[in-house]
Amino acid sequence: MRILGIDPGLRTLGWGVIDSTGNRMSHIANGHCKSSGDDLAARLLSLHEQLTDVLHRYAPDEAAIEQTFVNKDGAGTLKLGQARGVALLTAAKAGLRIGEYAPNRVKKTVVGVGHADKGQILHMVKLQLPGCDPAGPDAADALAIAICHAFYGAATPYKVREVGT
Repeated sequence: MRILGIDPGLRTLGWGVIDSTGNRMSHIANGHCKSSGDDLAARLLSLHEQLTDVLHRYAPDEAAIEQTFVNKDGAGTLKLGQARGVALLTAAKAGLRIGEYAPNRVKKTVVGVGHADKGQILHMVKLQLPGCDPAGPDAADALAIAICHAFYGAATPYKVREVGT
């Protein structure tokens, strides 16, 4: 199964594609979608177009995305939610099953602890996907989300699935 992991962000949306067969995983590709445009609508459209290109290039079977966490900055959380919505819509429009994972679940799956930092995630992603060189922290997070989906979401009968911490 080919899985697209998505780490949503308004400025930079990380993505990573892995193949998963049984308990074996292999890295296919990873990168960033950088938003561009003068206003929010243009930036969201830019993310949609870039993510659509990724979907066409790598033809994933399923997608996985990180759930939004609420932080102190309400406006920032709303903008992140809009970028996340674009990612969900783009994947759903492509007909993909989508798993949603809490940040702590992703970290615990990949690193072993729920409060791992970005450096630990990057290190463990490289260990679990030999030869992988993530394009940056957002791409490494996206690969971690895909790995989490390979463990927990592959057999879901639902179109969209939420998995808690």
